[in-house]
Amino acid sequence: MLKHTILRMLGLAGVTLALGVQSVAAETVLKLGTVGRLGMPIGDAIDQAMIPTAVDLSGGKIIVEPHYRGSLCGEQKCGEQANQGLLQLWTSSTANFGNFGTALAIFDLPYIFKSIEDADAISEGWMSDAQCKLAAETTGHICFVVYSSGGFRELGNAERPVHKPDDMKGLKWRVTKSPIEYTLIKSWGAVPVPYDWTQLYQGLQTGVVSGQYVAIPWQYIAKLHEVAQYYTQIGGAWSGNQISMDVAQYNALSAEEKAWVDAAADEFGDMVRKLDQKWVEDGIAAIKQEIKEWYVPTEEEMALWRAGAVGAWKDAKGTFDPQLAERALAEQGLDDFIATLKAADAL
Repeated sequence: MLKHTILRMLGLAGVTLALGVQSVAAETVLKLGTVGRLGMPIGDAIDQAMIPTAVDLSGGKIIVEPHYRGSLCGEQKCGEQANQGLLQLWTSSTANFGNFGTALAIFDLPYIFKSIEDADAISEGWMSDAQCKLAAETTGHICFVVYSSGGFRELGNAERPVHKPDDMKGLKWRVTKSPIEYTLIKSWGAVPVPYDWTQLYQGLQTGVVSGQYVAIPWQYIAKLHEVAQYYTQIGGAWSGNQISMDVAQYNALSAEEKAWVDAAADEFGDMVRKLDQKWVEDGIAAIKQEIKEWYVPTEEEMALWRAGAVGAWKDAKGTFDPQLAERALAEQGLDDFIATLKAADAL
């Protein structure tokens, strides 16, 4: 993955999108479909990094034209429209990328990453290189950058303090349609209840469900902490996202155009990671001020949480390269978790 090679050679001239569009007629317009929006890390990184970099390096010959808030398409539909030539660039969660194949499934494994810093370092480097290469070969999409939208999912519930998995027993826990999440919540002892996101605040308020496992910034936006006052920082499920382009359309670009697009995507990646970390930090700080408990498990308790993820890994077996998964865990010092997974024939 290129890391500012072109930017170091040429430097940014400080040309804004507006000036670039006005001064030079674009030869290539790359339409980008995303459910992100301005004011959130994805939208701001597109607006402040990807768009101006493409304009500046190309002298306005390439313009990235964003369509925010799902105005063109939802995540999976955007990928389909890219393959149909209706747009060129699109973003989605790594989970929804699964509609096109399992190339990015490794990013969705619970506890594949130990911290946000580890996730950023590994997803920015060799793992993205390997998996995005596989994606280009098997899905019809060339994935430029893998990044997070909201960091890790964390537990929040309206009933009682939860310090270890046994404390979840009997609680009705909201889950998405993800089989991995369903298995994970069940393994931790709670009762998984598929429940619509838009109704979650009311569901927690009325007791239809007692808890949720959602990335912190999204919990804060939805004000779930107003009704779920007990939080547990267990991490596990990383909120992976990706930005990619239809392979056929990418290959139709000249070598120079490809270099411009690659560099613009790199700039996007660097900015979105920085903005996302702050988004997570701000969300945590805000929620902590308004709840009864924010609990950080001990390392011994974390071993219990990770052990509960073994079933999800076993269910996902065959969708990821076990050697790459083991490499990622080993680089983070998670040797005990590797041993646990191997003992269960999950790795």
